[in-house]
This record gives sequence, C-alpha cells and structure tokens, in this order.
Amino acid sequence: MKKKDKLRELTPALIGRYAAALREQEKAPATVQKYVHDLTLLYGHLGGAALTKAAVIGWKEYLTANYAAASVNTMLAAANGLFDFCGWTDLKVKPLKIQKSLFCNADKELTREEYIRLIRAAEQDGNQRLSLVIQTICATGIRVSELRFITAETVQSGRAEINNKGKRRSVFLPDKLRRLLKKYLQTQKRTAGPVFITKMGKPLDRSNIWRDMKALCERAGVAPGKVFPHNLRHLFARIYYTLEKDLSRLADILGHSNVNTTRIYTMESGVVHARQMERMGLIIT
Repeated sequence: MKKKDKLRELTPALIGRYAAALREQEKAPATVQKYVHDLTLLYGHLGGAALTKAAVIGWKEYLTANYAAASVNTMLAAANGLFDFCGWTDLKVKPLKIQKSLFCNADKELTREEYIRLIRAAEQDGNQRLSLVIQTICATGIRVSELRFITAETVQSGRAEINNKGKRRSVFLPDKLRRLLKKYLQTQKRTAGPVFITKMGKPLDRSNIWRDMKALCERAGVAPGKVFPHNLRHLFARIYYTLEKDLSRLADILGHSNVNTTRIYTMESGVVHARQMERMGLIIT
C-alpha cells in the first residue's frame, strides 16, 4: 500500500491536466479557475508529502477549522473531482453536512437602500461604468461572468442570449437600462461588442468589478462583507420573488437547473419574518 501511495503525487502538472479535462467538458471558466485554486491549496498543504487518505482527511480537518462549511465543501468537491479523474476513488472524502437554514443572514445580504447608495457613490466618484455595471447585474439577475453577453447589439435588440454552464437562456433588458446603456455607448463612441470593457478593450472580469465595488464601501456606508457582485443577483431574486411569487419562473430567469438553488436566493431574513408575524395580528389579549 505504501508503494502505491508514493505513486500518488499531487503536482502542478497534474492539476493542469485536470483543468484541461474540465475545459474539454465545457465547464465554466470560473469553475475551472476555482478548482485549480482549491487544488493548489491542497498541493501547498501537502508540502510534497504523498497523497494518502490520511493526508486528505487531515486537509479536510484543517479546512473545517479555518473555513465556512460551504467553502469547505466546494474545496472537497474539487479534490474529489480530481480523484475521480485519476481513478483514485478510495481517496475521496465525504462533504460536511450543513443544516438547512430557514433564513438568510441579514448581515451579509445587500438591501435595496444599500444598493442605491452604492450607485450614488459610484456616480459621485465619476465612475459611470461601475454605476451601470452594478445596475445591469441587479436589474437583469445575470451572473457577473455573464456580463460579457451584454453587448451593444443586445442593447439595441433589448434581449441578450446567455450561454453559460451548458445552458442557453434569453435575458431581457429593461427599457430604462437600455436608454442608459445606449447613452453610455454613445459617449464611448462604440457600436459593437461588449458594453463593459477595460482600457485594453477586454471584457471586465470578476476581479475588476469586485475591486471597484469594494472601493465604494466607505463612501456608500455599506459593510464590505455585503459588497460583491453575486449579492446583486441575490437582491434581484428577492425583489422579483416578492413581486411575482413564481419560483419556477425565477429559476428560469436566473439559469438555475434546480429550484432548490433558487429558493436559497429568495430566503428572507429572520427580522423580516418576525415583522410579518407581527402584522398577522393574531395576539388578541
């Protein structure tokens, strides 16, 4: 067994081969990047030691002590995926069991009022591009990785065709948003291609947007822990569900294959739930 374990080495080259296989499976670039990042953490944790079941369990224990349960499970999924790829299924470890939460964490979810303050702060800084990026993500519910599908052509047609995670869906752009984006494109003197690009002409990526949003926190008076692009998608989902109460339709709009995923996006905070119970007026004496 020891001889077999010595043959199981995690190397940068192996991680690279696995990443190439994920790309051939048409995994989203962000997913591949996340897996590579997590496996690189495992590589560093091993410090050149053999890849054994005991070592993987030790890494799991380290992660459990230092990361949130959901983050631990995503990292374990990356490792288990690599083990499947290599045929090392005996090295796979079980994910942590996470108790289902009935309410979202109000300290981490962005409110509509905070969203407005972020936009105002971006405008005060003279960053029109960031203001429109925030509004585009929140008004359509798209993923930040899907922002590249918002092009000058889709602004004209009013509908973007999103191709992500092996699924294709149509996203409609609200008329008010279209007017703002048309005006922005005119000032940029562009008539084709992605609306939001860097100075080098490449589509903005997650890191660009995350960094710029974090810079708004102090001016906007919003906790940094609430400010990241995916929270804009959550805000869209909560407001849409409040108005329509149609979970299946919302799942289609967001591009979710599982309605249970969508349900997580629409969870209200315990404070909101308590307020609703008070309004029921069922305490009489």
